[in-house]
Amino acid sequence: MVRSSVLIVAASAADLEAISGIYDHYVRTTAISFDIEPPTTGWRREWFERFGDGGRHRLLVARDGGEAIGYAASVPYRPRAAYAPSVETSVYVAPSHLGRGVGSALYGALLSELEREDVHRAYAGIAMPNPASVRLHERCGFRQAGYFTEQGRKFGRYWDVACPEVASSTSG
Repeated sequence: MVRSSVLIVAASAADLEAISGIYDHYVRTTAISFDIEPPTTGWRREWFERFGDGGRHRLLVARDGGEAIGYAASVPYRPRAAYAPSVETSVYVAPSHLGRGVGSALYGALLSELEREDVHRAYAGIAMPNPASVRLHERCGFRQAGYFTEQGRKFGRYWDVACPEVASSTSG
């Protein structure tokens, strides 16, 4: 269960260093991200500029005692205009805070925000095997929409990707 001191808010530029640190851990040590090298500081700043306080593309951060301990984002699913009502979501939690409900709280807040927007579907990609991420997505209402074999190569092997989806309760 998430401690009452954890706040989930829109991310600010001040959170970028912590967000980068969290993500970089997963890039370097896991196949959860298919990035091979951590993104540069410049790339991260440009990425941050894509988010707003409204609309389909959001970036939320979980803070505990003022420290960012996780984040969730929704980004364009595909570049073509007809895909606009769909988003791709992700959530990353600092390794020291795993198993405490932070990921579920972040996803819950993100999906709640997206319900007020013109979002028809939210998709995720889970590098497999990853039972913890599968359970997180199921708890948050996602259901299996697709499964791709040998989708990416990292650490000298190929990884499958499960693609769960959740429908917005307010979209048409």
